[in-house]
Amino acid sequence: MNAVLIALLALPLLGAALTLAPVFGTDPAVADRRALRLNTVLTGAVLVLTVALAAGFDHDEPARMQATTDVSWIPAIGVRFHLGVDGVSLPLIVLTSLLTFLCALYSERRLPSGEHVPSARAFTGLFLLLETGMLATFAVLDLVLFFLAFEIVLIPMYFLIARWGSGAKVPAANRFILYTLLGSAVMLLGFLLVGSKAGTFDMQALAAAHGSGLSHTTQVIAALAIMIGLAVKAPAWPLHSWLPDAHTAAPTVGSVLLAGVLLKMGTYGLVRVLLPVVPDGTATLAPYLGAFAAVGIVYGSLVCLALARSGAKGDLKRLIAYSSVGHMGFVLLGIASLTPVGVNGALFANIAHGLITGLLFFVVGTLKDRYGTADLDTLAGSTGAALYGRAPRIGALLAFAAVASLGLPGLAGFWGELLAMFGAFDPAEGLSRPAFVTYMVLAGLGTLLTAAYLLIVVKRVCMGDPKQPAPVPELADLRPYEAVSWTPLAALTLLAGLWPALLLGLSDPAVKHLLGGG
Repeated sequence: MNAVLIALLALPLLGAALTLAPVFGTDPAVADRRALRLNTVLTGAVLVLTVALAAGFDHDEPARMQATTDVSWIPAIGVRFHLGVDGVSLPLIVLTSLLTFLCALYSERRLPSGEHVPSARAFTGLFLLLETGMLATFAVLDLVLFFLAFEIVLIPMYFLIARWGSGAKVPAANRFILYTLLGSAVMLLGFLLVGSKAGTFDMQALAAAHGSGLSHTTQVIAALAIMIGLAVKAPAWPLHSWLPDAHTAAPTVGSVLLAGVLLKMGTYGLVRVLLPVVPDGTATLAPYLGAFAAVGIVYGSLVCLALARSGAKGDLKRLIAYSSVGHMGFVLLGIASLTPVGVNGALFANIAHGLITGLLFFVVGTLKDRYGTADLDTLAGSTGAALYGRAPRIGALLAFAAVASLGLPGLAGFWGELLAMFGAFDPAEGLSRPAFVTYMVLAGLGTLLTAAYLLIVVKRVCMGDPKQPAPVPELADLRPYEAVSWTPLAALTLLAGLWPALLLGLSDPAVKHLLGGG
């Protein structure tokens, strides 16, 4: 299994390097087709390897790190090439492999276009490099390697937004990379502080020590630095302002991966690094993280409600981006509770958000392609866009994703938010219960606001009079390549909602292990 995990990381990296070689022919059109086909084949192979990794995983011991590789890499500073997966990281690796394959499949038929866009070969190289960084983030077990993997994704995503995006794409890409680079620099300072004081960067050794050997002051300073860096990527309010612009400008596949995977890298780091490595510092800062999470839930929902109303000229992609601020607030609230219930809810919400928001961005990206705009007023017209009458399959998928996002019981969005609020209702010992109950009440208000704005969106986009003048003469319904790309996300959203033990059975023992000094 360790060979499978190494192959998961090596395959897309080798594919990215291959795009630099002159092996695609001299005809630009043929070269583009071959490059996009290579992208689909390699990401499909990575998905097959991921399924093999999941099948070979010992589900009786999800708390134990499996498929491990641990060799010396930079002996001078004690950095090791250390890889492994457990019940926390395995679902995120599967989600990453699935989303990248579906995005590659979608791009083969619908490559993002724009002015002065480079070739599909450049797109493929950047896409495969992005997949390498995302997968490595969830597989590495050394703080320095974690930082490197965390940074690898920034350059490919920058170019995907700046070169294949739309609208104010360059300013949005610049803001994305400046925010995340500054956050990563602060995070690195925290890593270096921990490594210098503990004498190792190995995440398993640090987790086993569970803060012993690190003074309370050192833990608080390190936890603050690491938390700030990870909160930027999460994104936590008020460090979220790069996200709406990036999502609005990004191409469809860029938005899917940004919401579905990149945001999860921040919250995964909080669980993998903060909770077991600097527990005392994390406990000191947890009330503040919970407060920011609660504010983010309400703030994100209120902004979405404002964007959804008639006459606001709200961009549908921007609305979904702000909804992510609210949804990720539930993840942060569950982590801040420092309880197994809350952290399990956070990890479940991570996966649910990746599936649901990935589907939402696929559907909205298609609507933008069909109509030429994502402006909600333009889409809806005077009585509604009437997708149920004009493109019923697209309308049904949009409605399905919306009700899943608002947390309808029986779908994936329900369980994570419920467990996160349960964790806040009874936080870990030493945390203020009145404060966290207040956060839970604010989160509950956020669920009501979420239902309000999503139902408004469904009403304005899906309902209406199909006989009214439309912004486009004809609106094509779901195409075969879209159905193939989106159906797995809808099916898994339903499966996770009906069978939550599929994920919770993996994460619960691993979370208890980390909280207890794993």
